[in-house]
Amino acid sequence: MTEDTTKARVGFIGVGLMGHGMAKNILAKGFPLAVLGHRNRAPVEDLVARGATEVKSAAELAQVSDIIVLCVTGAPQVEAVLRGENGILSTAKAGLHIIDTSTSEPTLTMALAAELEARGIFFCDSPLGGTPVQADEGTLSAMVGAQDSAFAVIEPVVAAYASRIVRVGAPGAGHTMKLLNNFLSLGYGAIYAEALALAAKAGVTPQVFDAVIRGGRMDCGFYRTFMGYALDGDVNAHRFTITNAHKDMRYVTNLATNTGAAAFISATVKNLYATAEGLGNGEKNVPLLVDVVGQMNGVQKS
Repeated sequence: MTEDTTKARVGFIGVGLMGHGMAKNILAKGFPLAVLGHRNRAPVEDLVARGATEVKSAAELAQVSDIIVLCVTGAPQVEAVLRGENGILSTAKAGLHIIDTSTSEPTLTMALAAELEARGIFFCDSPLGGTPVQADEGTLSAMVGAQDSAFAVIEPVVAAYASRIVRVGAPGAGHTMKLLNNFLSLGYGAIYAEALALAAKAGVTPQVFDAVIRGGRMDCGFYRTFMGYALDGDVNAHRFTITNAHKDMRYVTNLATNTGAAAFISATVKNLYATAEGLGNGEKNVPLLVDVVGQMNGVQKS
């Protein structure tokens, strides 16, 4: 892919499960791309083969980028790549735009945006909706929190990997909306797991359960990927770990605390994922919650 030197130079940190596909599409749209090396070499080497440049530190990345995309796990990792040794902020110059696509804490995002604006650096949150397959296809959705001028700068880069872009407000609004979105999906995951356990105790098979729900008003994309494990045993039908689910639900309950909101259901959902992780299931994907809740109910996996 030939670089378009009239386009912004893009740096990318976090070329993992989601990030590789996103970075690949940024390259495909002609943006000059630099990526931070990672212990998982396969995606880095693939991107270099496609025309990307590899750098050795976040500080070096900031020196060669106009826009940096972060696709990391959460708030601690965001702060680490920004403020850590050889972090972005050690070399960042005025005019740099940072797009944080992680699921992070809205309060941190708002604080960073205010702090960096004083340095002429624009911090925008643009968390994602979708799967690694959609990242590879460039058809993710993005919930963007940014100032008007910053949004105009970053939108072409976001459009390289997202086919649906919703501007939700100022910095912090994107992460707020992402947490609400994940609360819905993870809450449904908890409901599906409990419903399937109740079904099993009453003698209703997952196949019968699915025959009623699929195609009805309660059917949706998340239901189908969740049931990919319950029905067919596909452990990768929905690739999002219980540890990440617990982290996101902690952020949801933190948001409730910070806004003074009552959080009856979100606290319960958070505690279920915390229990599942505490029982040693953290690296398993969310649909395997059905086994955890089943075991709590004395349901033997068929």
